Amino acid sequence: MNTASEKMSLLADMIAFAIVDGELHEREYTFLTIVATELGVSKEDFRQLFHEEHRSEIIKSEFERIQQFYRLALLMHCDGVLHERERIKIHEIGINMGLNPHAIKRVLKAMEASPNRMIAPEFLLEVFQEQHN
Repeated sequence: MNTASEKMSLLADMIAFAIVDGELHEREYTFLTIVATELGVSKEDFRQLFHEEHRSEIIKSEFERIQQFYRLALLMHCDGVLHERERIKIHEIGINMGLNPHAIKRVLKAMEASPNRMIAPEFLLEVFQEQHN
């Protein structure tokens, strides 16, 4: 993420995804706060995103799209409850990002099998890279 606009768009996408099940869980909010801090977004700008209309920008770099997909998948598991709407939306988002549907399924399945819902970065990239060969 290079520009402030891209960072704000990324967070706006994450906020929109976090409330797809109809509520924002405390753990989801905490996760979003951590991501905002890592991106260097001020607390005030972050809070303002909850009161603005959703605005999304196209992520050009495949690596950044994979990173964003993984962030969203982590966010999906934050509250400990996996809603059907979240499952459907994460697949839709991944496909709209131009990610391979088979790789999306493999990553999500690996995350569900993991005790802490996290996967190694090498595995994540490997799954998406396999589709290029």
